[in-house]
Amino acid sequence: MGLIQQIKSSEKDIREYFDSLTRKVFLKKDIYQILAEKHLLWKLRKTINVDIFIDQLMEMKLNELKLTSPNYKNTYTRFIWGKCVPIYQLSLSLRSQSYFTHHTAMHILGLTNQKPSTIYVNTEQSVKPDRHSELEQERINMAFKRKPRVSKYIFIYKNWEICCVNGINTNKLGVEELNVFTEGKLPVTNIERTLIDIAVRPVYSGGCKDVLEAYKRAKGKISVNTLMTMLKKINYIYPYHQAIGLYMQKAGYKDSDLNQLKKVGMKYDFYLDYAMKKTNYSKEWRIYFPKDL
Repeated sequence: MGLIQQIKSSEKDIREYFDSLTRKVFLKKDIYQILAEKHLLWKLRKTINVDIFIDQLMEMKLNELKLTSPNYKNTYTRFIWGKCVPIYQLSLSLRSQSYFTHHTAMHILGLTNQKPSTIYVNTEQSVKPDRHSELEQERINMAFKRKPRVSKYIFIYKNWEICCVNGINTNKLGVEELNVFTEGKLPVTNIERTLIDIAVRPVYSGGCKDVLEAYKRAKGKISVNTLMTMLKKINYIYPYHQAIGLYMQKAGYKDSDLNQLKKVGMKYDFYLDYAMKKTNYSKEWRIYFPKDL
């Protein structure tokens, strides 16, 4: 029996297998791995050519999709089982070991009413040597007068932007498997980790007003002890606890929660966001924040 005939004779079993998977987005190497594991069950040759197998799958329900970037020449090819493209699975397929973060995590966790058109996935950098040095007020001032650096690693699918962020290494601190709408369990930062991330990078989180709204929605749902433990483990050079404290205060958190942040100390003036034009200043938190917040 010829190779294509072998595949066709097992088409029912192959279809049922792919239909049974929650996962619907595949790289070529994923299909190769499935073929290596299932060829005996499907009565296919061990040496079967993966390209021929993919061609036959595309006569069943497999579709090829190409993602392009406005900033890079890279084109990413993905294979989708079925006509419906699961956008969150597609986003995770761009970088291995990635997880949902910032505004996307806010959306998944119910911390915003905004309907996002950008999906943020974070892939952590490799572990770097600890080069923390003593902060200087003038350097803080200069850094936050500039516009924030943002990832240009963006891919487009229909009306969606998928933004791939390269975050610092945290060993996936606070990342949990959560049910993401109809797409199954996927990795997402939990509520405490999300509140830290969005305070650190409001540019990926809808801006300071959306971040404040997220803190309001999270009130009564978080463990401030857990958040503080995470913040200590991440060990940022900048005093982001001052930003978190201001958000919590404006969101109406208890004094006992705020006092945990105040105990860390405040040696420097800090900024809630980059390149702010009109600001107010909180003496209590030693932080500049947008005047309209």
